Amino acid sequence: MTNALLSVAVLLFSMLSLAQAKTHTFNWTAGWDYRNVDGLMSRPVMTCNDQFPWPDITIDKGDRVQLYLTNGMNNTNTSLHFHGIFQNGSNSMDGVPFLTQCPIAPGSTMLYNFTVDDNVGTYWYHSHTDGQYEDGMKGLFIINDRENFPYDYDEELSLSVSEWYHDLVTDLTKSFLSVYNPTGAEPIPQNLIINNTMNLTWEVQPDTTYLLRIVNVGGFVSQYFWIEDHNMTVVEIDGITTEKNVTDMIYITVAQRYTVLVHTKNDTDQNFAIMQKFDDTMLDVIPKDLQLNATSYMVYNKSAPMPSQNYVDSLDNFLDDFYLQPYEKQAILGEPDHVITVDVVMDNLKNGVNYAFFNNITYTAPKVPTLMTVLSSGDQANNSEIYGTNTHTFILEKDEIVELVLNNQDTGTHPFHLHGHVFQTIQRDRTYDDALGEVPHSFDADDHPAFPEYPMRRDTLYVRPQSNFVVRFKADNPGVWFFHCHIEWHLLQGLGLVLVEDPFGIQETQSQQISANHLEVCKSCSVSTEGNAAANTEDLTDLTGQNVQHGTIPSGFTKKGIIAMTFSCFAGILGIITIAIYGMMDMEDATEKVIRDLRVDPEVLINEDEEEREINEDRHSTEKHQFLTKVKGYF
Repeated sequence: MTNALLSVAVLLFSMLSLAQAKTHTFNWTAGWDYRNVDGLMSRPVMTCNDQFPWPDITIDKGDRVQLYLTNGMNNTNTSLHFHGIFQNGSNSMDGVPFLTQCPIAPGSTMLYNFTVDDNVGTYWYHSHTDGQYEDGMKGLFIINDRENFPYDYDEELSLSVSEWYHDLVTDLTKSFLSVYNPTGAEPIPQNLIINNTMNLTWEVQPDTTYLLRIVNVGGFVSQYFWIEDHNMTVVEIDGITTEKNVTDMIYITVAQRYTVLVHTKNDTDQNFAIMQKFDDTMLDVIPKDLQLNATSYMVYNKSAPMPSQNYVDSLDNFLDDFYLQPYEKQAILGEPDHVITVDVVMDNLKNGVNYAFFNNITYTAPKVPTLMTVLSSGDQANNSEIYGTNTHTFILEKDEIVELVLNNQDTGTHPFHLHGHVFQTIQRDRTYDDALGEVPHSFDADDHPAFPEYPMRRDTLYVRPQSNFVVRFKADNPGVWFFHCHIEWHLLQGLGLVLVEDPFGIQETQSQQISANHLEVCKSCSVSTEGNAAANTEDLTDLTGQNVQHGTIPSGFTKKGIIAMTFSCFAGILGIITIAIYGMMDMEDATEKVIRDLRVDPEVLINEDEEEREINEDRHSTEKHQFLTKVKGYF
């Protein structure tokens, strides 16, 4: 009887929650306009309904989002990804072109329609097309669940931080992915901005606790963030509520989110600096005019002077997120059923361009979105080959424990994001500095520190230079999920792989099917919606015509190289012989030839030479006497 009453109570509670859930409808049109974001230069930006910046979305847990996105730009495709949203049962709403959807062509409208019932906290949305969110197509996505949030606060504020370029991403990409940039040096931004401006003013009340949501919506550089003479208590990262952890500074990579509590002072006589600083170790060059710090203002008293830049003694005291504890602890997942090990390498291909690789594969989009290949492949859906040789696709079985080992062979820091999940971070090694002669250090399963009992969880994690990390998650969310570096330049270079999770479960779920609106979007951009990666529907193992990466630069000598070198050597030897023969020839003296041709008497020329020599000697003697006389005049 008691169990029956409990079941009825749960059912009634669920019905009440559904009754209270809201549907939020948005009608957005992406376009172009000019804005001067940093006060230094007006440039084209992507607008939403002719407005900039793009609006933030704020909903409650359990609400439904219906967002109609029309591509009003006449020169580019687009898309919209809701970063960190699990999209459980709605994989086609994840917003990644050629993974879960077709690109939205100019003039087309796509409906993003999903319910948020398993996420709370701080998220964001952005275009997932060709790095274009650096041109402004992005905003925050906040999911409230105030009744279940364990910490008290009085007011809240969201701060989006990022770098800012004066040039369009498309223009920067042309020079970045170029034979003239063989080292893959990333474009250097011109400024740091906060809430799409510089020198932000935040007016605060004394003795007040603020919930501050800090989101790095940039596409490249990590930042150090601190508030002068105020500490911050971290209470959430990437949508995961944490135990309180007090710090003076955070280090936030692109795509990461930190939510902190800041309690203001009682005294209102002074204002304080809010500081951002580039992680300049990520910049290949530092231009002389680049300001590495940006200052905004925490204002207690508008009549008091604004603070100058605030400097710290060290940047080494920031919070290490590896040691954060989730508020709702989850024991470390058991031994993995599936281990994926990838090495990160940056290198050049045959076309001379620098690319990024997981295990020598640079992600190259298929001709059919991978989710649609899953849905149209029947009993071959669990064959990774049909998804293409350059999509780097792994098949995950339902509910298996997956361990992903990432070894960074590169000398830079990389933030990696997993769609559809948060993961447990069970290992992250220190930096191995090539400047000190250290070499890349791969994870050793037989020799590593003890894994934490209750690991930190998040959806975006950075790996240190020449270092490694290990994460685990449970494959409990059927879908096609992207794992990639969130530095947009590196994603453009191909630093991504694909996880096809429970493909037969995807096929069997009605909510995972492609909507009529989505099929129209595909039709408008002439993208196939059936078949393998090469759009072959007859033989799914036949990948003829698929998109592939450029060939590798051959090591050693090829046949063409040997032939070219042979002829070069032959030509060089022939040239040396020609010069030697020419030098040994009995060439007639040019002076003798002139004398003969002009029929001049040689005796006359000799007498003229002697007279000219005597004149020059007299002139030199006179000039020397004048010079000595002038010098003596100075003493």
